[in-house]
Amino acid sequence: MEQADVKPKPKKVLKYLGTTFVKTELCKGCGFCIEFCPTKVLEFSKAFNSKGYHYPVMAYEELCNGCDLCGLYCPDFAIFGVKYNNPEYKPAAGAASKDGQV
Repeated sequence: MEQADVKPKPKKVLKYLGTTFVKTELCKGCGFCIEFCPTKVLEFSKAFNSKGYHYPVMAYEELCNGCDLCGLYCPDFAIFGVKYNNPEYKPAAGAASKDGQV
């Protein structure tokens, strides 16, 4: 039996991307941000802050959507996520935006 040539689907270009910012000296290494991240982009760094805790870093930056759940769960307000427009995103032809402009 011969396999047909199967082309992979083109990767969807997301309208929004995200990133996180960490105040490393405020982090106490509880891991709530890592545990509750829906896209699983965070992990503990190998480095320590001045208090001796591992703080979170983005392991998979391209997957972050900027939802800020990390910031909502952080008890010390040491991390927050932001969403920004993807410069590579092109709306589909004929698609109208919320304000009626294309």
